[in-house]
Amino acid sequence: FSLCFAADGRRSAASAESRLPALVALNHKTLTKCAVASSYRAEEVPIDVLRQREAKWLEMLNHWDKWMAKKHKKVKDRCQKGIPPSLRGRAWLYLTGGKVKREQNQGKFQELDEQPGDPKWVDIIERDLHRQFPFHEMFAARGGHGQQDLFRVLKAYTLHRPEEGYCQAQAPVAAVLLMHMPAEDAFWALVQICEKYLPGYYSTGLEAIQLDGQILHALLRRVSLPAYRHLNKHKLDPIMYMTEWFMCAFSRSLPWASVLRIWDMFLCEGVKIIFRVGLVLLKCMLGSQEKLKACQGTYETMERLRAIPPQYVQEAFLVREVIELPVNEKEIEKEHYAQLRRWKETHGDLQCKSPPRMHGAKAIIAADPPRRQDLRQKPTIIVASPLARDGVNGREGEGGGGGGRAGVPAPADPDGSADGTALLRHIAESEESLSNGEEDTYL
Repeated sequence: FSLCFAADGRRSAASAESRLPALVALNHKTLTKCAVASSYRAEEVPIDVLRQREAKWLEMLNHWDKWMAKKHKKVKDRCQKGIPPSLRGRAWLYLTGGKVKREQNQGKFQELDEQPGDPKWVDIIERDLHRQFPFHEMFAARGGHGQQDLFRVLKAYTLHRPEEGYCQAQAPVAAVLLMHMPAEDAFWALVQICEKYLPGYYSTGLEAIQLDGQILHALLRRVSLPAYRHLNKHKLDPIMYMTEWFMCAFSRSLPWASVLRIWDMFLCEGVKIIFRVGLVLLKCMLGSQEKLKACQGTYETMERLRAIPPQYVQEAFLVREVIELPVNEKEIEKEHYAQLRRWKETHGDLQCKSPPRMHGAKAIIAADPPRRQDLRQKPTIIVASPLARDGVNGREGEGGGGGGRAGVPAPADPDGSADGTALLRHIAESEESLSNGEEDTYL
C-alpha cells in the first residue's frame, strides 16, 4: 500500500471544503511488493529457548512495576530479542501503559462503544476498513469480526479525542494492535501511542510529523553524509518519503516479522526506534556513491526508497542495525528544540498543542506510577490448560478469583506467588511451548 496524504497536512477529511481527503493508492507493483514481503518467514527460535523466554516474561508481567523500576535494562534487552508471540499482546499493553489506563477508566470504552459517533468520521472510517491488511484472515471479510472491532476502536477514539477525530494512518496501527489483543485493550494501547509515543501525529495539519521529518533529516547528516547531501541536492522534503514510515510505525512498509520486532522495541524504548529504522533504511539505500549512481533524479530516488531490497528489511539484519545505530533520546530532543526554533521563525507558533513525547515504557510509568491493582492480569480469554493438574479441572469455567484462567494456577495474580512459581515450573517441564498450547494469543 501507499498512503498519499494531501497537501493541507495529508489528513483524512470531514469535507472537501475543510481538508483534502487522504488518497490510498493500490497498484500492481505495490501488491507484488506486499506479496514478496509476506513470504518472509520469521526467524526460527528453538522451542526450549522460547519456553524459557515465556517463563521469564510471565515473571516480569507478574511484577511489572518492580522490573520497570529496578531492571529496565533487562526488560529492554528482552524486547530487543523479541517478545514471545504468545505474550506479545499482553506485553505491548503493559509497555504502552494501556493496561493502567484501562483499569483507571473502567467502563469508558464500553460507554464510547455504545455511542453512535460523529457521522462525518463514521463514514470515513467505514470506507477505510477494507483497506487494512486485506489479505489477513482477520480483516479479509467485509463486515467480519476483525473489521467490526477495527471500526469500534477507531470510532471510540474519535469520541475520546473529538478535537483530533480520525486520521487514516491510525487504521493500520489499530489493526496491528487488534491482531494481538481484544478491542478494549487495543483502544487503550492506541490512545497511548497517539498521546504518549507519537503526540500530534494525527492532528489537523500534521505539524508534528513534519517537524519530525526535519529532525530525521538533521540526524541523517551524522549517520550518512552522502545520503544527506543527495536528498538536499534534489530538494527532497522528508515529508515525501517518511510520512507513511512514521505515521504507520512501519506497519505498511516492512515484512511482517520485521514489523513485530520493530514494534517490540518501539513500544519499549519509544520513538527513537522509529527514527533509527528510518535512518538505517536511508543509509542502506543512499549511503554511498555507488548506490547513488542509480538515483540521478528525484523520481529515481523516490522509486528507490519505495522498493527497498529484501536484504535491508530482513528481520535479523534490520534489528541488528537499529540496535547498533548510535542515536539516543537526548540527541533527538536536542534536535527537536533546534527544529522547533526554525519552525517558529518560518511558520510561527505550532497550531497543534500536543503533550510532550514520552520516550518509551520507562518514561510512561515514571510519569504516572501505577497502583499495584492496576497491574493485575485479568485474561480476557479463559481456556482449559493442557498443563492443568488433576483436581483442578473441576473449576473450569468459573473464572473467579481475580479472573485467572480456568485450570491454571492464576499466573496473573501478583499476590499468588506460590501459584505463579508452580506455573513457571510447569512451563519449564512441559513438552509444548506456550506459543503452541497454553497461551491465548488473540488472533
